[in-house]
Amino acid sequence: MRYFNPAPFIAVAAVVAFAAGPAAAHARLVSATPAPDSTVAATRTLTLTFSERSVPAFSGFDVVNAAEEKIAIRTSVAEDGRTLTGALARPLAAGTYRVDWRIASSDGHRMTGSYTFTVR
Repeated sequence: MRYFNPAPFIAVAAVVAFAAGPAAAHARLVSATPAPDSTVAATRTLTLTFSERSVPAFSGFDVVNAAEEKIAIRTSVAEDGRTLTGALARPLAAGTYRVDWRIASSDGHRMTGSYTFTVR
């Protein structure tokens, strides 16, 4: 009777699973100013930080008011590649705003999301 040793197959499966883990990860929003669901004073700057470096050409965000109108914003990517900053021409008026973000990480995965905040 011949004995089958599964150890080499288990080792290969573990290596493949470990190697695929980071590649399967996606960029996610880790912090934002103003923060999601917060109430803030009028602001002219928004900052979003993600878990991975972004590809600037495919990353950014829009600020949308309650009437579904996009607010003009100029965005830039910080040297760390993970932080997007948006500058508004003037402070936001009182009301509720939605931030619609999109990011493409260096591995090619694209993610989108949104959150709201209120200006008092």
